[in-house]
This record gives sequence, structure tokens and C-alpha cells, in this order.
Amino acid sequence: MQPVDRDAGVSADEAAPGGPSPARGLPADRRDARLQALHEARRAHVLAAAREAFMALGIEGTSMREIAQRAGYTPGAIYSYFPGKEHIYGALLGESLERLNAGVAAATAGAESPAQRLRRAAGAFFAFYRDNPRDLDLGFYLFQGMKPRGLTPALDQRLNARLRDALQPARDALREMGMPAGRALAETTALFAHVAGLLLLRHTGRIRMFGQDAQALFDAYVDALVGRAGPAGQEEARDDAPGRQP
Repeated sequence: MQPVDRDAGVSADEAAPGGPSPARGLPADRRDARLQALHEARRAHVLAAAREAFMALGIEGTSMREIAQRAGYTPGAIYSYFPGKEHIYGALLGESLERLNAGVAAATAGAESPAQRLRRAAGAFFAFYRDNPRDLDLGFYLFQGMKPRGLTPALDQRLNARLRDALQPARDALREMGMPAGRALAETTALFAHVAGLLLLRHTGRIRMFGQDAQALFDAYVDALVGRAGPAGQEEARDDAPGRQP
């Protein structure tokens, strides 16, 4: 197995349940670092097993025993890392949303205009879930039964806030392009709905019944959104129109 933490020297065998202790005979600071690395490696192992279980069985159909079995742990060992499967789910979704936000931030860095930032923000949001369909599946477990299940109100609010954070650059760009606040919020909500709908059709294969391509439909939607955003967006839309001379 490959090392899971080369700096701390924690191997995959050490991260396995019942593996050898990585801390014997080390100075206190090195021992603490290796123990922390071991804890994080085992926690990541639990999360990976839980992700597989959730995707195969759904949240309602997954038990802590099932997660433990997939991870090669005893059920009791799992509880030393997470108090329940809802907390595991929250950790998985939280990690997914952090990667989403990082992708949007990287895409929008250095944008030269609000219109460009809008395109990049929307495109990064779409691309993240296009390229990571399991993250899309994970996110939509929030809506089983038409309402969030298994999450405390505080955790639900925190996760939703991070999702809004990923959409905030698009909303801010719309405002900078002259769109009123209320309409910018409505358009950002519609953008999210459009992304979700297109990707659900794409990932389930249903879009083939229309003979359409999700990426092309999304690009056309963003073009129209830029044009609706105000004078700056309308000017860019004219500049990008087919047949326009540079």
C-alpha cells in the first residue's frame, strides 16, 4: 500500500484497524504528529467506505454496521470517529462543497470583467458536478422526502451556506453588471436549478431522448444570462455574436 502521510511517516498498514502503532520511541512532538496523521487517515478510510455505502444503499439503507464492515472496522471503532451516520454524511458533503468552492475560486481568479467572472463562476459550478457525478448524487440526498433528513438544523444551515458561497461569485457579478439585487438572487437561483436539471438529465441518460447535449444547452443558457444582465452583458453578447467582425 502507498503511504497515506509521507511527512508523518504513517503507512496504509498503520492506518488499518489494529495496525502497528506509529509512535513508539519518538519525541513527543513527532509522536503527536504521527498519531494525528493516523487518526486523520483512519477517519478518511471511514469516509471512503461510507461514500461507497451511501451510493450503493442510500442513506436510509446504510447502517453504521454496514460502513464498519466496508471499512474493515468494528462498529465500535467507527463511533470513535463519528457519533452517527448523519455526521459521516455531513462530513462527506462538507468536503465535497469545499472542493466545489475551491474550484469556483480558482476559475474566477484573475477575471477581467464581471461578465467574464460570471461565465467562469457558472462554468466552474457546472463542470464540478459534470465531472463528479457522485458528488451530485451526494448533494441531492439532502432532499430525500422533499426535505432534509438526518442532519441537524445547524449542520444543514452550514452546508447550505457553503453551497450558496459557491454561487455567490455569479450573483456578485450580476450585481456588478447592473442587475437589481432581487433579480440577481432570482437569476442565481435559476442558474442553480438549470445546472441541477441538466446534469440530472445527463447523468441519468434521459437527455438523449431529446437528442440534446447538456454542455451546449448550458453554454446557451449562460450566454442568455450574460445578455440579460444589463448594458455590460448586452455589449459582450453583441461582441460574441456569430459573424461579428473583430
